[in-house]
Order: sequence, then C-alpha cells, then structure tokens
Amino acid sequence: MSVISTESLSHSYGRRTGIEDLDLSVPEGSLFGFLGPNGAGKTTTIRVLLGFLRPSAGRASLLGFDCWRNSRRIKAEVGYLPGDLRLYPWMTGIQSLTLFGAIRGRDLKIEGEKLAQRFRLDLGVKVRNMSRGMRQKLGLILAMAHRPKLLVLDEPTASLDPLVQEELRDLLRSYARAGHTVFFSSHTLSEVEQLCDEVAILRDGRLAAAATIEELGRKSWREVEIRWANIAAAEQTPPPFLLLQRRDGLNWTCQLVGTTMEFVGWATRQPIEDLAIGRPDLEALFRRYYRQEGPI
Repeated sequence: MSVISTESLSHSYGRRTGIEDLDLSVPEGSLFGFLGPNGAGKTTTIRVLLGFLRPSAGRASLLGFDCWRNSRRIKAEVGYLPGDLRLYPWMTGIQSLTLFGAIRGRDLKIEGEKLAQRFRLDLGVKVRNMSRGMRQKLGLILAMAHRPKLLVLDEPTASLDPLVQEELRDLLRSYARAGHTVFFSSHTLSEVEQLCDEVAILRDGRLAAAATIEELGRKSWREVEIRWANIAAAEQTPPPFLLLQRRDGLNWTCQLVGTTMEFVGWATRQPIEDLAIGRPDLEALFRRYYRQEGPI
C-alpha cells in the first residue's frame, strides 16, 4: 500500500511554480527521505499533502484519502512537524500536550512524558523560556505523542544536539518497524542517508530522482587512491573511466566514473604498488543533482 501517492501534482503561486508534475509513491512502513536544496519545493509539497494548499493540477492522496477533500480526516491520523514551528509562548510543555490532546480527542500525557524523557525535555518550562532546540523537541513530542500512522517531518533535526538526533533516529526506526511511515524532508544528505530506505530528490519543483539508497549508491562515483611503482606510470594519461582529481608524485587521487569491473581489468595490467577504493560518494551524486548536472 502507498501511504502517500501523487500523480502529476502541481501547485503554482500565481506566475511562480512551486511544484510541477510531481509523481511520488511512499510505501507503508518506510523511512522515506524527501531531499532538495532550499527553495526546491519540499515545503510546498508537504503543505499540499496536508491539505493546507489546494493543488493547481494533478492529484494527491494520503492513507487512501484525497488530500484536499478529506484533509480533516487525514489530519487525525498524521503527525506533522513544520519547518517554521510556532507554539504559544505562554504555555508550558505539559499545557501544550493537554491542548493538542483536547484537539485530537485523546489523552497524550502518558506518551508525551515518555517522549520528553527520551529527549531530555522539561515539560514544565514555558515555551517563551525554551531555547530553539527545546522548542524543536516539544514540536516533535506534539507530532508523535498520538503515535500517528504517518509522520511528516520538515527539517526535524534543526537545532537538535547530536545525542538527541541519534535518539530521534532510533525512535523513527522503531516506528517504521511497527508499521508506521515516516516522510522526512531535509536538505542534508548525511542524516537522510543514516536513516532512510528510499529517497526522492526535488529540484526547481520537479522530481530529479527517486530511488533506494542502495540504487543511488550504485550510481555514485567512488574515490580511488593509486600509488604507482614508478614515475613513468604515474605520468601517464588516465583512462576515461577515471577522473583525476590530484596527481602528487607517485600518487593519484581519482573518482571512478565508470564501472568497477572495467577499472579492475585495467588495474591488473598496470604497475601499481598500492590502491584503495572508497565507498560510493553519495555526497558528490547529490551535489550533481542539486547543481542541475543530474537528469530530470
């Protein structure tokens, strides 16, 4: 089952396009990363999915319901952390939980206090006296306390210290194992790579790529370090499948832009003293997408 599904989804702000012809499918129980540089259309997509904005064209559904016509029903089953989180400054954390519980028609106190303990947040502090990181923790607690079927997080690790970020990742993994779905928006590859199974990359409001982390790894370039046995070999012209980054005496630093097998076949015929092949460089791949060097 696809928990999130869009077909040719578009939204425009007058003459300015927010998203265009967006096709997404997010399976149930997945940790799904939604990536793109600032201004790519990630937040616009989320606002359309949650029924805050009406599509200009195409369709979108969450949990099998139309995002615009059934937005009230959807909101009851979704937990949402916005990127521009705003809370009532005069309320404490526990008062915020009580208010959200009343809106949702369920008691959030027990689960909220468990989450606060994991995130090391004092719920007795008023929002106006909280640091930005504390407010982010409270936003996460309010989004997660009703254990939603779908959790939509827009830049959730902003202002969180590394220990809390790891605690959040562990918690989201446990949600996915229990069959819940996490839709995780970010412009930072490293946190998505650590957490997510699949990613979609947005650029200028259009889908640039959608694949599993494993599939993207197969498309990524690897870094290759070569130490030559003699200076004559070190001064040769690199083969087309190696992009030479740095030449330092007997040492080459390259990017493998071809297949591993063609590199290995070539290397066995060369006077190489030592070599090392690094892991797939997903950072470089994402930079190519972000800089409009990758396909749409």
